Amino acid sequence: MRITLVRHCEVQKEYIGCYNGHNNIKLSKYGDTQAKELAKKLYTPEFDIIFCSDLLRAKESVKYFKNYKNIIYTDKLREKSWGKHEGLNFDEIIAQNEIKYIKFFQWIEALDGEPYQEYIKGIKKFFLEYLKSLEKENILIITHAGVIRTFLSIVRNISLEEAFKIKINYGDLIVENI
Repeated sequence: MRITLVRHCEVQKEYIGCYNGHNNIKLSKYGDTQAKELAKKLYTPEFDIIFCSDLLRAKESVKYFKNYKNIIYTDKLREKSWGKHEGLNFDEIIAQNEIKYIKFFQWIEALDGEPYQEYIKGIKKFFLEYLKSLEKENILIITHAGVIRTFLSIVRNISLEEAFKIKINYGDLIVENI
């Protein structure tokens, strides 16, 4: 099975570099331009099935696709919820003096929202159980950087910390065969 993963296009400036989680934010003007280019780059009939996060920034990233009405929107491809930390960047969270960064896992577990281990289980279930059960060969997924990095950690058998060091820009594509 070939999975093409796409990070949604660029968000509004005030949300770049933030823990956006489930915030329903729009694309920036440049992000809208990226979405138009993405639609040209990805000829959607070559995919057996297309899934997209149900959050606005992902949905706006596919609005120019010719067959966007055939896209399956799902909350299973959402970014992790960061609870009260959503919409804040690292420095803003540190400035609250509630959490101190010591190391990667300590930090992500200390942040509010859903437990990361539960989030990982959800990613595994969607990609390794649900998608495999569909018996499709070529799948397109439009989602978020955290989902992509968590998935890469699983299929490449690397630590989550290593996966989160992988640079994934807005609108980037990554292809994995599993």
